Amino acid sequence: VLSFIIFICYIASLAASFMMAPLLEFLLALFLFFAYASKLNEKFKGAHWPLADFLRCVTAAIIYFAISIAAVSKYSDGASKAAGVFGFAATIVFAVDFYITFNDLVTFLKQGSSDSPEGRKTE
Repeated sequence: VLSFIIFICYIASLAASFMMAPLLEFLLALFLFFAYASKLNEKFKGAHWPLADFLRCVTAAIIYFAISIAAVSKYSDGASKAAGVFGFAATIVFAVDFYITFNDLVTFLKQGSSDSPEGRKTE
């Protein structure tokens, strides 16, 4: 939701060149939401779904932080300032999601390491 709000703010502002990053993050989040909702992660075991979500969170936090600094410092219109403030809020939200997803990724990788031949040799 924050990505969509930031996208709308950038469209209405002088910093319209930054609108692509929130649009891509919104579409990626929507794709992963529908993938988890339709249980695609259980159907396609070969894809590393927690890793994809982890990388999305990391890149979103970094990108939103960078473009929010640029939007707040370079542009003076209200929509750019609002997009920057929402961008900083999105950075915090994605950082929290990064932490939660990192814990899920660690448990996912621990499950995968028990299936490896080295893990079976020690047992």
